[in-house]
Amino acid sequence: MKKYIITGLLVWLPLAITVWVLLWVLGLITSVFEALLSALQAVAPLSLHNNLEALRHVPGLGVLILVAALLLTGVFVANIFGQWWLRQWDRLLSNIPIVKSIYNSVKQVSDTLFSSSGNAFREAVLVQYPREGCWTIAFVTGRPGGEVAEALPGEHVSLYVPTTPNPTSGFFLMMPRASIKPLAMSVDEALKHIISMGVVAPSTPPDPARNPKGSADPKGRSNQPG
Repeated sequence: MKKYIITGLLVWLPLAITVWVLLWVLGLITSVFEALLSALQAVAPLSLHNNLEALRHVPGLGVLILVAALLLTGVFVANIFGQWWLRQWDRLLSNIPIVKSIYNSVKQVSDTLFSSSGNAFREAVLVQYPREGCWTIAFVTGRPGGEVAEALPGEHVSLYVPTTPNPTSGFFLMMPRASIKPLAMSVDEALKHIISMGVVAPSTPPDPARNPKGSADPKGRSNQPG
């Protein structure tokens, strides 16, 4: 009976966690949507209050409005006129104390992460952390620049070392390029390996260059033909 219960748990657990994450995201979007409706009710005429209140009970309306707003924003800023307004908006927020520090920092990070020409989180590597002899998976986020780069001898790379099982928190490291080992696996496979605490093995086939013909594989079997 214990074996069957564990088997059933393994079947339903991924689905339950997926549904839980989706419900959390939906609840967050719904909360933002309700806050916007409350702000509109505060400034709208009394004759429109009932109509705005009815929108609260429409399921999925907040998600549809969010997707539509993102789509329209993308279309708007894709032309010269929209880019001009975007520059004015950035200039306005950059002149507000406290707000400018948060806004500029978040904007630089988001532009780096989501840029199609950027190299952030495009490469998974092996590094020795937190001490020599202990290896973990990290992601290359770029190269040190400015005063930091001048203070570091040789070529260094910026790394993000995620924690397990929550990869959204981690550590930022700057290490010599020669001290890291590139991996053939994709970033998605590396994340699965990290989140599962090593239980889910990467599906990337082994690199023949790392296991030359005639050498033994990790299970001790020879690669010689026959």
